[in-house]
Amino acid sequence: MKAMLAAFAAMALIAIGSNMVLNEMGFSAQDRASGNAVRLDN
Repeated sequence: MKAMLAAFAAMALIAIGSNMVLNEMGFSAQDRASGNAVRLDN
């Protein structure tokens, strides 16, 4: 049971951390797939 809870906690930390890192690097879908003719709210 401890191993499963530790895995869930690690999974959550990795998911949140990677989301923050990728957003800072500009790898969001909004940044990668939009062109000049697309109006997106900031």
